[in-house]
Amino acid sequence: MYKDSIQKTLDYIEENLKAQVTAAELSDMAGYSLFHFYRVFQSAVGMPVMQYILRRRLLGAIYEIGSGAKKTDASFAYGFDTYAGFYKSFVRELGYTPAEYLRKFKVKKPYKINIFQEEHIMVSHKKIAELLPLWGLQDEKISDVVYGERGEISDCAKYVGEDHIIKYTNNLGNVKKAIEISKALDSVGLEAALAIPTLDGKEYVENGELYFYLTKKVKGESVHASKVYLDEYEDKARFIGEIIGQLDLALAKIDVVVDEADTLAAARDYALPKLKEILPIDEDFADKYLKKVEELYPKLPRQIIHRDPNPGNIIVSSDKWGFIDFDLSERNVRIYDPCYAATAILSESFEDGNEEKLTKWISIMKEILYGYDTVVHLSDEEKEAVPYIILSNQFISTAWFADKEKYKDIFDVNVKMTKWIIKNINKISI
Repeated sequence: MYKDSIQKTLDYIEENLKAQVTAAELSDMAGYSLFHFYRVFQSAVGMPVMQYILRRRLLGAIYEIGSGAKKTDASFAYGFDTYAGFYKSFVRELGYTPAEYLRKFKVKKPYKINIFQEEHIMVSHKKIAELLPLWGLQDEKISDVVYGERGEISDCAKYVGEDHIIKYTNNLGNVKKAIEISKALDSVGLEAALAIPTLDGKEYVENGELYFYLTKKVKGESVHASKVYLDEYEDKARFIGEIIGQLDLALAKIDVVVDEADTLAAARDYALPKLKEILPIDEDFADKYLKKVEELYPKLPRQIIHRDPNPGNIIVSSDKWGFIDFDLSERNVRIYDPCYAATAILSESFEDGNEEKLTKWISIMKEILYGYDTVVHLSDEEKEAVPYIILSNQFISTAWFADKEKYKDIFDVNVKMTKWIIKNINKISI
């Protein structure tokens, strides 16, 4: 199977980033002719092998610089003859100067790519540049989308100039869903990342196995989890709940085809059995939790929801607010959205043992739900179900992260979060 041989070369590249690695050496290792190796590698990884190696070296060097290494030493260590050479390659590949990148974003140690564990869509700036003339934007600068507080580089989007984002995926259904939901939200007066048609009127472009679509960038700043804890944190949290409520009111009015989700079944049949192999969950607690969820879940109102209203997907400016990334939208219980927003803030700011901060998060979580309630008016069953939906989401997320090397740090945090939420389940009732 070709993935076995390509993964072997990926592991070898990772172990030898500071050494000379050639495509001929890798093709011999994979057991292919050089020509066939180039084709198979790009098909599996998404970019040519030597560009992939360059990108991994750039990310390794910038991590070491951000961790305190001298920029010249890090550049030399990763195979660049001069810092100027590293600088030029970094700007060309990522779209930022090294200093700008370090100033704007938390720099994480690059994770090891495992093509068996998760989908990787790696699209080069060159490929994006080839497509931009379709929108008449061939002169615009291309740069990576980096989530500042998390330090993660998006593998499904890039910035195009100051005003646009180009997104790509191999799932046409998600493309159509995101485009239709954005149109529907715009029609009811909410800020949305509307798709920009190509010069010949197409809403998306098919290129190889991927689908590309361009959107206007929603103006404003994404919410930072760490800043929610600062002054007037209760007002900030209530505001988040209110705008998620306004979003869900709008989503309830639209008619878009989305997947039906069953949070109860996902927690009961997938997450809990998997997690029992990873962390101890008291059988008596699990039985009581499931009994309560099975009692309440059928009574909870369902509708189209955002599904991923984490802080980075909430955009706020001085006079407007909006949401981005509706690719995961589904039909589910409506309180999933505010519960998910609360746990996303906890996940991005969790400090095990910091009881003062954790107590403050409980207040933040409750204010999000109180704000949501002022807009959508929660039923008694929804209010009672809040801690159980929070825990269900936590079970599902932790189980999903469990075997994905890319998200090892997030998995470790979520294991600690899950234990803490179980211990404090009675404190997160509203």
